[in-house]
Amino acid sequence: GSAFPTAGHLAAYAGLAPVTRRSGTSIKGETRSQRGNHALKSALFLSAFASLADPVSRAYYDRKRAQGKRHNAALICLARRRTDVLFAMLRDRTPYAPPTVTKPDPALAAA
Repeated sequence: GSAFPTAGHLAAYAGLAPVTRRSGTSIKGETRSQRGNHALKSALFLSAFASLADPVSRAYYDRKRAQGKRHNAALICLARRRTDVLFAMLRDRTPYAPPTVTKPDPALAAA
């Protein structure tokens, strides 16, 4: 985990960080990176696809789809998010702990 100072560095190594396409003075926006460790990128992409059965991951995927992203782009976003979790696990040397979803107290919401 010490090879990557931030989660962004790990994502760039995996090829999951967005890249701005430039040619001279023309800037064409953000696209998928063709660089990176293809085996790691493939593993993260497949794990993101498999995690759609998890309600938290599915909610994130659905939010990205609602924002207008296509299926593969939403999966890349989910894989990038999973990279952040993986980096935190490596940095803190802790096993994965699923996020706890707390429901808001109805008494507080009515106030």
